[in-house]
Amino acid sequence: MRHFVCAAVAAFAATTLWAGELASGDEITSTISGNTVQGSMADGSAYTEFYDADGTIKGADYTGAWRVEDDQMCFDYGEEENCWGVAIDGESVTWMNGDTADGTGTVVSGNPNEF
Repeated sequence: MRHFVCAAVAAFAATTLWAGELASGDEITSTISGNTVQGSMADGSAYTEFYDADGTIKGADYTGAWRVEDDQMCFDYGEEENCWGVAIDGESVTWMNGDTADGTGTVVSGNPNEF
């Protein structure tokens, strides 16, 4: 039950933070590149990832690739690439799948976890 409540709260918070404006590709790149984002997805799973300027995603025990295309951020962890719109409000990001908030995160400067 706790997992469900956390996921519902995260989804509600993401929906209420999103004001309807998605970031442009340039805004996504300037906010994310060279920084870490930590947060949770709507299903309750937590993440902390460093997005290297070279397009590499570095997590605690995995790597992947990221890129920006058509004002969306795309993620590839070796299976199938997935892309989301990104709403940015200061240090807060919301990963948008159409009109649905799939997750939220906070941008942390640099790579403090040394991934």
